[in-house]
Amino acid sequence: MIVCSCNVLSDQDVRSVVESSQHLPRNAKQIYGCLGCSAECGRCARTIKTIIDEALGACAKACCAGCPHSHSHGHGQTGSHAPADFAIAAS
Repeated sequence: MIVCSCNVLSDQDVRSVVESSQHLPRNAKQIYGCLGCSAECGRCARTIKTIIDEALGACAKACCAGCPHSHSHGHGQTGSHAPADFAIAAS
């Protein structure tokens, strides 16, 4: 399914970035950067954030000790990523 019509990004594109990125993307801006594009209208940001959260499962809030993603973000880091992380202002 296409989640960003401006950049023609699918939900699978987003999931692939989350699964393959060394630096675990946590918001739409980071996903765009990994895919070599940028936000246009920003309407897809919440959908992208939802896909990221689903792809990360329990890691969506914070990585914990033993988590395969914890090497990227530190052990026991709490969720400091507020919803503003994925809010993108349209120019």
